Amino acid sequence: MRKQQALSMLVLFMLCLTLFVPVAPVKAEATSNAVQMLQQPLDDLDGEVEQAIADKVMPGAVVYIAKQGEIVKHDAYGYAARYTDDQFTQMEDPVAMQEDTILDMASISKLFTATAVMQLWDEGLFELEDPVQQYIPEFTGEGKEEVTIRQLLTHTSGFAPSPSQRLDKVEGDRSDRLDFVLHEPLQQAPAADYVYSDVNYLTLGVLIERLSGERQDVFVERKITEPLQMQDTMYNPPESLKSRIAATEYQPWTNRGVVWGSVHDENAWSLDGVAGQAGIFSSAADLAVFAQMMLEEGTYAGEEILSEEAVELMKTNWNEAYPGQDQGLGWELNQSWYMDDLAEDNTLGHTGYTGTSIVVSPNHETVTILLTNRVHPTRETVSTNGIRKKVSQKTADAIYAWSAESMQDMVERLLTREEIEANTARSLGLHLTVISRYEQQGNQEKVLKHLAGFQQLVDYLHEEDAFNDSTYEDLVRTATYLNEKWQ
Repeated sequence: MRKQQALSMLVLFMLCLTLFVPVAPVKAEATSNAVQMLQQPLDDLDGEVEQAIADKVMPGAVVYIAKQGEIVKHDAYGYAARYTDDQFTQMEDPVAMQEDTILDMASISKLFTATAVMQLWDEGLFELEDPVQQYIPEFTGEGKEEVTIRQLLTHTSGFAPSPSQRLDKVEGDRSDRLDFVLHEPLQQAPAADYVYSDVNYLTLGVLIERLSGERQDVFVERKITEPLQMQDTMYNPPESLKSRIAATEYQPWTNRGVVWGSVHDENAWSLDGVAGQAGIFSSAADLAVFAQMMLEEGTYAGEEILSEEAVELMKTNWNEAYPGQDQGLGWELNQSWYMDDLAEDNTLGHTGYTGTSIVVSPNHETVTILLTNRVHPTRETVSTNGIRKKVSQKTADAIYAWSAESMQDMVERLLTREEIEANTARSLGLHLTVISRYEQQGNQEKVLKHLAGFQQLVDYLHEEDAFNDSTYEDLVRTATYLNEKWQ
């Protein structure tokens, strides 16, 4: 520790001297743009996605990244439909993925359910701590009377992850199957733990229908997708859109063959395609509108979807009692396993079983979307978590590598997350301050010289165990991008 403190003092002394050296101004080439994101990390993402496709993580993908409402990347890769069965038998005419391809959102549908629930809250129809049974009388027995609406929204109700029986095996119609869900027993006492559960959102779907008097798809269209003009977002897309829809799984057990244009999730499918936990189809651009609405505190293009108070409640971490399971109302928070360097206390996101993910960063005013059809032709494939995280990482790289000042924000984030100590942050920050000064002057030679010194400092601090390998790699990668910008 004393060695590191001594290093900090030496760095401070040397840099203070440097700051007073007169430097002739050099006019830099124009490198700025409206959103201040470096293009190279976004370009490098192409190779990462293409490699994931080559590794059969998924047959196709769409990546959409926007900052401050401006699209900085929107690209399609691979195939929307490629196989005729789970043996990877090739179609005669495979369908290429397009930027406007419509994909099955899977559990990202839960965000639409949560939004609909909070619209009803905005109407004053319930309070978050109200018992669910108050509005759904048959939701009762063995402690279920204590389950609140908030607990359903935050996955702390006590239910198991899934219904005890696949709903397509339950006899009867949609009403009978929802009744089966409402009579599911708790797995544990309410608030005992966090357990991500489809039962929670199936129940919330019923709550929407009971309070609104409309089936969930009708309510969501009237209150969310139509006001936001999300024309590619819907439950049960019509046959006329099939050519634009990505295929999912080959399911002989449901007698559907290759599922294409119908919801992949068997439970949602058995509920006529309309359920609280799954069922939404959307395109990347449409989903970005939904995300931008959250960034703009519930209003988009003059349409108020949610009150600012409702949005604030949705962004609040209600799960402080369960470390690592930060959860708003519907939205997950601060999940580095797919948000990577975008993960912060207020970063919103969600993933979907079909290979979808969305990350919304209020701090950076960014929307990062990865849509894939990874279950095509089978769910028994490589996890998409690696490429999900890579998309977030490259988005963060493009932000932090824009300038030395942006890298200082990165150092502050590392300090906030306790990935580095204050002395380390001070040493790195001082060096970046000098680099920032020369960037403002457009002095390429000095910028490159001090970036080299910064990288040497990072190497030294890593050798002294000032941070772990992952943090080291992040710092080196970002500094390398900034260096390349100034070459």
